[in-house]
Formats: sequence, C-alpha cells, structure tokens
Amino acid sequence: MGKIISLANQKGGVGKTTTAINLAASLANMGKKVLLVDADPQANASSGMGIDVSTLQYTIYECLIDGIEPSLAIKNSEIENLQILPSHIDLVGAEIEMLDVDEREKIMQKILVPLKPQYDFILIDCSPSLGLITVNSLTASDSVIIPVQCEYFALEGISKLLNTIKIIKGKLNPTLEIEGFLLTMYDSRLRLANEVFNEVKKHFDKMVFNTVINRNVRLSEAPSYGKPVILYDPESKGSSNYIELAEELVTKNQ
Repeated sequence: MGKIISLANQKGGVGKTTTAINLAASLANMGKKVLLVDADPQANASSGMGIDVSTLQYTIYECLIDGIEPSLAIKNSEIENLQILPSHIDLVGAEIEMLDVDEREKIMQKILVPLKPQYDFILIDCSPSLGLITVNSLTASDSVIIPVQCEYFALEGISKLLNTIKIIKGKLNPTLEIEGFLLTMYDSRLRLANEVFNEVKKHFDKMVFNTVINRNVRLSEAPSYGKPVILYDPESKGSSNYIELAEELVTKNQ
C-alpha cells in the first residue's frame, strides 16, 4: 500500500518543486513505483519532467472538476517506475469552481486514495499558498515534507503552515503527520546558512531530515531541459543529495 506525501510550504522559492521532481526520480531509480502529482497551477513539476502541458487533453484539473478518471490523465516519464499526474494553468480557477461542491476539501482524497495500491509513493507538489487545492492535498496525504531554505526569512511562515496542518489534522485528516523538515539551498560557506540550519534543528530536532540539499547549479539547470537531475547530471552534488534523501525516506518508512 502506497504512502501519499505532500511537499508543502506557502513560501515560494524554497525548492519544493525541485524536491518533488528529484525525490520522485530518485525513489523510482531505487525501484519504487512512484506517482508525482502536480497540484500547482504553474505546472513546473510537469514541465520539469519534460511534459508539454499545452498538448494535454486531461490533467489534474479535469480530475478535480469534471470527475475524469486519473488513469486518463497520468503520463509515463523517461524514468521507469515514475508516472506523473500533470497540472495546467486552468487549476487557478479550480478553487472557485470547487466552492459549492460537497466535501470540497476531500475531492483530491477521493482521486488519490484509490491509487495507493498501485504505487509505493505518491508525491504531491503543492502550490505556494494555503488555498483550497493545498488543503485538498494535505487532506489526501498521509504525511507532509516541509522544505525550508537556508536563508534569512526561512522560519517566517512556518508557524502559519504548522497551524494549517494542525487545523487539517483536527477537522479533516486526523492521521496527517509531518514526515520531516528538509533543509534546501544550503551553502556551508555562508554563516547565515549555518545559523538557519542550527535554528531549524533546535526547533524541530528529530523531525529534520539528516540529508541536506546543497546549492547546486546542475539542480537549477535540469528543469529547463525537462529532466530530473539524476538524468541531467547523475554525478552532480544535487543528484547525490536527492538519492541520499530517497534512501533516508525509504529507510524511515520500512
């Protein structure tokens, strides 16, 4: 039975989509069956996996709004064992269209939970907001990974996200857990990065992943080629960081 994990942080630019793409690819490379769900209207996880969203007949939008079977929208990737449920800019309007629907916070849950037996991991790349689609993603999830970049405003907004998780746990999804905080964009040469690292460790202790994602040029370049870094430059630091994270996640969930 698969595990559904959201990657969420309402702060943009924290490495959330980078983590979704590269963690999914690294897990699949280990032989795990993975579905990457792009729940962000910007569709960066879809394009970062080489999917041209303008050519798609069905995306997650049609699944949420029109009740289309997810199997019609799911696409294969270049990596064996890794499939994608892509997004589309239409998803921007989905929150308004969902407002009058019964149990509107549970639409994503109804789509994804039946898919759990087919996959080891279902990873959801959430949009950088705490809107209805993100609430849907967290309601559908077993756990959440929170990427935190090693920069000045890193801890700002985490309390808001934690509060949202607490509300969802209380009202919609009592079993939702925090899988871990993931430190991203780490540069050991910067004093500030080390201060943020220590601060997050101090606050969240064992909830922080041992793996840290370093700043890496190859990691930034890979999406423009529509590839995860494991295909773009398997020898890079970014690639080895995400392989390490995948191994840590699998070990944790054995």
